Amino acid sequence: MFLDNQSISLFCLKSFTFCCSSLSWMAESETMSLPVQTGDKRGCSEDKDEDVPSKKPKVESDHENGGAPDLNEEEPAEEASEEDDDGDTFADMMKHGLTETDVGILKYVSDHEGFSGILKERFDFLLLICSKALSTFTEQLPKESDVLTEEQKKQLGELQLFKNKEGNVAIEVMDDTKEKRTLVHKAIKTQFPGLETKTEEKDGRKFIVAYHAAGKKALAAPRKHFWPKNRGSYCHFTLYKENKDTMDAINVLSKFLRLRPNMFSYMGTKDKRAITVQEIAVLKITAERLAHLNKCLMNLKLGNFCYKNHPLKLGELQGNHFTVVIRNISGTSEQVHQAMTSLKTTGFINYFGMQRFGTTAVPTQHVGRAILRNDWNEVVDLILKPRPGAEKEFLVRCREEWAKSQDPEAALKKLPNKRCVEGQLLRGLSMYGKKNIVTAFGLIPRNSRLMYIHSYQSVVWNTMVSRRIDSFGLKAVEGDLVLRGTHVLSAEEAETHTIHDIVMPLPGFDVIYPSHHIGEGYREMLTADGLDIDNMRHKVKDYSLAGAYRRVVIRPTDVSWSVIHYDDPRISLVHTDFEKLENKPAPVFIKDGKYRALRMEFSLPPSTYATMAIREVLKLDTSIKKQTQLNTTWLN
Repeated sequence: MFLDNQSISLFCLKSFTFCCSSLSWMAESETMSLPVQTGDKRGCSEDKDEDVPSKKPKVESDHENGGAPDLNEEEPAEEASEEDDDGDTFADMMKHGLTETDVGILKYVSDHEGFSGILKERFDFLLLICSKALSTFTEQLPKESDVLTEEQKKQLGELQLFKNKEGNVAIEVMDDTKEKRTLVHKAIKTQFPGLETKTEEKDGRKFIVAYHAAGKKALAAPRKHFWPKNRGSYCHFTLYKENKDTMDAINVLSKFLRLRPNMFSYMGTKDKRAITVQEIAVLKITAERLAHLNKCLMNLKLGNFCYKNHPLKLGELQGNHFTVVIRNISGTSEQVHQAMTSLKTTGFINYFGMQRFGTTAVPTQHVGRAILRNDWNEVVDLILKPRPGAEKEFLVRCREEWAKSQDPEAALKKLPNKRCVEGQLLRGLSMYGKKNIVTAFGLIPRNSRLMYIHSYQSVVWNTMVSRRIDSFGLKAVEGDLVLRGTHVLSAEEAETHTIHDIVMPLPGFDVIYPSHHIGEGYREMLTADGLDIDNMRHKVKDYSLAGAYRRVVIRPTDVSWSVIHYDDPRISLVHTDFEKLENKPAPVFIKDGKYRALRMEFSLPPSTYATMAIREVLKLDTSIKKQTQLNTTWLN
């Protein structure tokens, strides 16, 4: 299914019951509708594909939604999915996590009275695709996929791998119509790339004969020969996920497909503790093969496949639409109305949210600061050293081994999943030695490495914006910056602008700073961290920071809200479109329920955090550490 730009925009902003909808649309392309299947969750058997290197995207100065892009791996990893930590373990880990004050999130723009509530207690951050669209995909594929029997698929699979001595497979067309023959031709070419087909007649009977177009040379470079020339090189699809961030989901997909994770591209990362849908692109993998994964994926579904000639890039996202449920609110109806009206009319401080900075005792910005200082021994130490708080047992053993022996190979053996950052760094140290840390660190995917320094930039920005609001409030002042040619405002010009026009820089070599005292604050902060604000170019080009500009205050659009009453704190308060597709009943609300929840919807521009909008409404710390404490207190 393919919708034009206008249709898709309406589809996303009006039909979704979700947290975060990707509103980025490309030119029309060939589309293929495949089902979002359900079924037993089991391992998938896939033939190994050879990997093709892809050009890496240019450094983005501002990742969408504050997360790190996909991981990169040059060999298949062990099973990437592990069970989530139980509540006690997670709560223990969060005792050592960050709070908002740790990352410069200090101020509010509104003067309404805050109220308590619980965020993300049961995946109340939602991003789901329209049920009409999903049902369309579900209905369309069987005509194509069911024309081949299991025995025929087996024979064709053997032919594809040159295990068939005959060199071809002949399939008799019993129902000899042009439509039926077309379906068989298309099914073979779609499900078994590299095979070509032709129609032959023998003794008055019609056969479709499948054969290798490229001969045995196809085995040497299967992607080159198996991929039709008239088909776009990238298969774009919609990824539905629960309780996984984008990076984790890509790792799972790459494991099943036996690909390096950098074969996938996307426009931004989505939160783990949410139900989300986003567009993903993968190089030269068929839609049929991707759809097959739905039989064995847990908490992941794929659909809406189409072929295009380009990958996706960070920064292409046009916006996100959110539906969020805040449970067990304490605010009165008047307090809720005041808070939501303020959000709609004034907005919120555009802080980088907590997911930008990690959840462990070693914040990502500390690693970024060490990279920028060119202190590579500290980089290794921060990533691999033992840390307080609960972690998965294999990570604890790995860190303990590294602390004891400093032997990367011995520490690597403690990891069942080598695909994590620790595993990639250890593999690099094992390959290149501890005296060549820069090269070893380079085995971590580029975008994941950049995540660290972008995290440091984000802490600086948050801190300086808090100082700016504290010093000047919500009015434009002389010395502020606006995006019009990156202009410094005079006193007279400041009178004609509002806080919504003002931007602040992320530190780098290609930005200017405010001319009032906040500009000097940047220099003081970087100097204290051992960095030279006048020399943000790094010896390693990837880590040279150009900088960027970011609006200080954001006003959401499409803001609406309602209060829901309920009795059971563990029931779902939203009816997701995927649940509708599976004919699951909608939640029933009661007028005099024991608890009250605030359901809010709004749209935001890219690289803007919904959690910061929610923070403005509740005036509560949105860190996982704080929310875990609230959940634990309430549920106990």
